Parts: sequence; structure tokens; C-alpha cells
Amino acid sequence: MKNVPTLITTRQLQNPSPSISIVFPEVHLPHLPVVQHSLNTQIRNELNQLLIDQNYYDPNLVELIVYFEIKTNERNLLSLTLIAYSFTGGAHGMTVVKAMTFDTLTGKRYSLYDLLGPQDFEKPLSDRIRTKIEEWDVELLDPPFTEIRRDQDFYLADTSIVIYFQLYEITPYVWGFPYFPIALKDIEKLIPAESPLQRFIPFL
Repeated sequence: MKNVPTLITTRQLQNPSPSISIVFPEVHLPHLPVVQHSLNTQIRNELNQLLIDQNYYDPNLVELIVYFEIKTNERNLLSLTLIAYSFTGGAHGMTVVKAMTFDTLTGKRYSLYDLLGPQDFEKPLSDRIRTKIEEWDVELLDPPFTEIRRDQDFYLADTSIVIYFQLYEITPYVWGFPYFPIALKDIEKLIPAESPLQRFIPFL
């Protein structure tokens, strides 16, 4: 399997207001035009939903900033985040982070369940997260964190899977986004034989 990064370029959505900036990624796979179209369609659909959720069409919108980060782009896996900050008045604005992980050979988007299911992976990952919460003395909301969801937000970074939570999901706003990186080598036994994560195993 060739380890060739996918070409990603930056696109900007034109807006008449200087307080609105929307930047998003565009995938280029000229040798796989169907997959290229699928990936870009999925990214744009997620972006459109994010704009709706972040009040793009709200007449009270004061500021909106959308950008992206590439987290992993190797071994035919692309993991990225779309970050959107919006402000419609009040004490502070609101930021949402949406992660997307794709196979650049097929265009398939992976959920956490796709990578680690169908076994019970929630408990062992949650145990690791609780340990980090205690070590880092993270302040939790009530009721406190118990276990991740099967569709929990995540992205791939280097040879780790990063579980994260949205603002107010498990912590007060002041804590920002709680991110919990988990090294793949530490959960190697949890990775199914058919999982795309197996592409990293020889390099751990």
C-alpha cells in the first residue's frame, strides 16, 4: 500500500460581510474522480450543516469564523476537523468542532464504531479517559462523565486516536474542548483485524 498523502487545497466561501470568514478543504484525487467527488460532497454537506448550526442565516449574527485542520493524511486515511466560531451577542461566542475521517481509496467515512466495533470498546476507552480526567484534575459538569458514545467525536493524529468532547458536553465552558489522545499501541488488542487502523500497526 503506497503511503502517498492526498492533495488538499484551501477554498474560501465568499461573503459580503468582513465579519464572516469561511475556509474549507478541497480534496484532489484526479486518478479517483468518483472518490474525489464523494469526499468533497461529504465535506461540503458537513460544512453546510455546521453553518446552519452556527447561525449563518441568523439576522443577529455578529461574527462567524470557519476554518479546518488536517490531523492525519497518510496510509490512505484522511482525518480532519472543521472548526466554526459564531457570535450572536451575549457573554461569549460558541465554537463547534466537527471531525471527519475518510478512506481516500473508497470515499468511506469512518465512525468510531467502524474502526473499533462491533466489540465493546466503549468501556476500555472510557476507563482511560477517566484516568486522564483524574490525573489532569478536570472539572466535570453534573452529572459527571461515565462513558463515551459509540458515535463519540474523534480524529486520528499521528499514531493516536483522539477522543474529544464539545463545549459543555462534560466540562464547563472555561475548560474549552477536552481532548484525550490514546496511543494506538496501547489499544492494539482492541483493533479488529479488518479495521483500517491496522494500517498503522506495523509502524507502532
